[in-house]
Amino acid sequence: MLNIYNSLTKQKQPFTPLTPGQVKVYVCGMTVYDYCHLGHARSMVSFDVVVRYLRARGYQVQYVCNITDIDDKIIRRAHERQQSVTELTDYFIKAMHQDAQALHILPADAQPRATEHLPQIIELIETLMQRGVAYQASNGDVYFDVSQWADYGLLAHKDLAGQEAGARIGVVEVKRNALDFVLWKQAKPNEPAWDSPWGSGRPGWHIECSAMSMHCLGETFDIHGGGFDLQFPHHENEIAQSEAATGKPFAKWWMHVGYLQINRQKMSKSLGNFFTIRDVLAKYHPETVRYFLLSSHYRSQLNYSQANLQSAQQALERFYTCLRGLTVTVEQPIDLSSVSETYQQRFVAVMDDDFNTPEALAVLFDLTHEINRLRQVDQTQAKMLAHTLVQLGSVLGILQQDPNTFLQGALDEARQQQIEVLISERHAARDERDWAQADHIRTQLLDMGIELEDTAEGTIWRLHSQEDL
Repeated sequence: MLNIYNSLTKQKQPFTPLTPGQVKVYVCGMTVYDYCHLGHARSMVSFDVVVRYLRARGYQVQYVCNITDIDDKIIRRAHERQQSVTELTDYFIKAMHQDAQALHILPADAQPRATEHLPQIIELIETLMQRGVAYQASNGDVYFDVSQWADYGLLAHKDLAGQEAGARIGVVEVKRNALDFVLWKQAKPNEPAWDSPWGSGRPGWHIECSAMSMHCLGETFDIHGGGFDLQFPHHENEIAQSEAATGKPFAKWWMHVGYLQINRQKMSKSLGNFFTIRDVLAKYHPETVRYFLLSSHYRSQLNYSQANLQSAQQALERFYTCLRGLTVTVEQPIDLSSVSETYQQRFVAVMDDDFNTPEALAVLFDLTHEINRLRQVDQTQAKMLAHTLVQLGSVLGILQQDPNTFLQGALDEARQQQIEVLISERHAARDERDWAQADHIRTQLLDMGIELEDTAEGTIWRLHSQEDL
């Protein structure tokens, strides 16, 4: 049975969806004022695998990932670039989609934007005001009164008595309590604003997600996820305002992805120690980046380094070298709801243990070892297991390319022709038994980053390393 770690209870629990056979998932998406960095990619890839696996296990999944398209950072960046907020956000939403597509991330079923859900946001704030858990301060802003919510702090598992507000809360004298958070901000000069019962303004960050998630998935849904840094105060505030408004549990499971680090420090834009997804994809194959992000359990911290990316590249080369010459097609969608084959069973067992992708990759390595053994003695059985390898890889979003395409890399036509000419010259030298010239050409190709393999079907080649691009 699938077990998922629940941040709310701090333990793994058997997963039982609210509606049998159906799963509703909401993940906090990007605030679109800049290009996504690799820390964002980790969360995006992690939940992509969660959704892929749930569907492979037979669940009907409704996956919603929001877009924050109005906040202080967006407004500042738009002013810096002398653009409208809409021009800025449209540009970076398009860039985000391009990055996601490159990483083979399936699109969410819905990507609601905050600015498209102002009626729902205003209605939710009105409900909180009517229930006496929100107030309008002397400066016109509307705040949630944390003192009126006894369970505040349960998700973060913190004793909040006397605790100062975090950096995103913004302590101001008009608030009743330091931890009270803004629901509606009064309009400022030269900022986007919408009409509301409390005056012209815009919503706070936290209320946007509550309104959008409940609008798309209902007042109670199965899984709410995001990065670990969102656990407090963002997700804590979502729970408080949502449950205060509805009187019902908000999300049954809370999932949080660990930090991506660089030099053992969290990668983030605020610290300035980040690489954008585009920075990394300019140097490494997208599938290499995806593999790297899956090589550690989603809840653990993962350190970015060139060595780790090179290890990911080498692992994928091993997989694709194994698959080369074995014609494989895999039906879609994948069905792992009932499995009998040993490697499938092992894969399901580790993925059922809180989506343990490192152990799932270990299963694929064992499968690769067996395929390599069998292709020397039983091609039919080797092809059957190759089918299983590609099938299981698809659940992780890897191993879906033609092996030669991956192994030969993104070389331009001129360089490919140069390689083929040298291989032909080597063949001619071998035919003439000029072994010295044949070896010289092999060495010349190796210096270019090209490895040769002589097979019964002829000579095939691959890039030694993606860094040679």
